[in-house]
Amino acid sequence: MAEKMINQDQLAMENQSLKQLLQSDYDALGSNLARRGIDIDAVRNKVQSYGVAVPSWGVGTGGTRFARFPGPGEPRHVFDKMEDCAVIHQLSNATPRVSLHIPWDKVDDPVELKQRGDALGLGFDAMNSNTFQDHAGDAYSYKYGSLSHVSAETRQQAIDHNIGCIEFGKKLGSKALTVWIGDGSNFPGQVNFADQFQRYLDAMSVVYKALPTDWKIFSEHKIYEPAFYSTVVQDWGTNYLIAKELGDKAFCLVDLGHHAPTVNIEMIVSRLIQFGKLGGFHFNDSKYGDDDLDTAAIDPYRLFLVFNELVEAADRKTPGFDPAHMLDQSHNVTDPIESLMQSAMEVQRAYTQALIVDRTALREYQHCNDPLMASNTLKSAFRTDVEPILAMARFEAGAAIDPISVFRAAGYRAQVAKNRPAAVGSGGGIV
Repeated sequence: MAEKMINQDQLAMENQSLKQLLQSDYDALGSNLARRGIDIDAVRNKVQSYGVAVPSWGVGTGGTRFARFPGPGEPRHVFDKMEDCAVIHQLSNATPRVSLHIPWDKVDDPVELKQRGDALGLGFDAMNSNTFQDHAGDAYSYKYGSLSHVSAETRQQAIDHNIGCIEFGKKLGSKALTVWIGDGSNFPGQVNFADQFQRYLDAMSVVYKALPTDWKIFSEHKIYEPAFYSTVVQDWGTNYLIAKELGDKAFCLVDLGHHAPTVNIEMIVSRLIQFGKLGGFHFNDSKYGDDDLDTAAIDPYRLFLVFNELVEAADRKTPGFDPAHMLDQSHNVTDPIESLMQSAMEVQRAYTQALIVDRTALREYQHCNDPLMASNTLKSAFRTDVEPILAMARFEAGAAIDPISVFRAAGYRAQVAKNRPAAVGSGGGIV
């Protein structure tokens, strides 16, 4: 039995007060879906088994280039982060794994960390390397790049860091490494595009060779920032080339905020699925750029359309289709635990809506060139309030019908604040 961070009696009491209303809403939705030929219990079972990983760094207050305003009870280290992540999973039953960032989450004894994860009922998702910052004790700076740096010594340092992440992750039971680099340029002429990209490919090939046989490596593209003129891995096309060049264990990771505002992300997802190179996702939302807002806070329909492609691929039994799902957000003005719970539920909501799409009708409208009815078929699923399915899935798994309400009533934040020293706000990178 996993250690519980929130009192189970209090959770049960909150659930009891909502149980009757939930059952009524669930039965009503079940009748509605039955008229469409959909078994609500079958959908609920799929939702109950779905999980999205939580980023360890996400449970701390985020910031902007201008400033960071920490809240009470900020996690001091990775063990505090694990406890916060356990709260999220206990209440939502949606986040069974944690994704770590190295060196932020590096500890001397990974076995101790693995044991703490086991005690909390949490596994470890993909490891995330960090060569977009300089690390204490490193001999070389990443100011002008890391895996694509002109200096062979700097590239080797970045290679060694990534291999170190693999070795650390092996002891935790992780099975993947995510590599995002900030390498690029800020001025025309600053770099030779081809030479820089070749240096990156050569360095990544060394990292790739260090992968265990049952591991994957995810390369992550981003259109800009911190480089503002050019970025080495700037879009899905370059990302696909990298995955093809490296080998069968290399895949593309899609962060929803790493594209230009008008890019058709769901079509990118379809393309990568079709050619066997979709590795996974970092879910978040954005209005302008890499805003790292809460998932579905701005464009829930886009999230639904992404999951429409994922469910379609699963229905087709696409060979090798097993993408990793993770949240990647920055919580500047909300409680991070609340935002991550809310976002995990929004991801589940999009998945649920995609599950109830009438795919037979959709294909008929597509084949008959009826764009209006094809669109309406998707909108019919998207407009369906599937909250009773999500809440019932949580309730039957022993989680909270209303996770945020239970979290607030439990006073967890005030409780941990007594033992965690208040964090100091910091300035940003703008003078």
